Amino acid sequence: MIGNTKTEEQEEVGVLVNEDLGAAIILYNDDVNTFDHVIYCLIKYCKHTAEQAEQCAMLVHYKGKCQVKSGSEVELLPVCQALNEKGLSAVIEEL
Repeated sequence: MIGNTKTEEQEEVGVLVNEDLGAAIILYNDDVNTFDHVIYCLIKYCKHTAEQAEQCAMLVHYKGKCQVKSGSEVELLPVCQALNEKGLSAVIEEL
């Protein structure tokens, strides 16, 4: 053994962050739900402001569909399920 010198090496450990923003919830128009119901659901489940929710509801009504939330599929799945359970027509699409 040559000396009692210890060499310590420090390793940088990178933390993987899920930054997959490659999906979106698309809300489709229907003839059943009221504007108030759609706005309420967008505020509650998509965390929209009242103004954002109203604008999305108008786009859905006049254009037939609107992207209401984007993010990772893992993040969007429970939100999309909640919207569907409330009677809205929502799907997750890859961007």
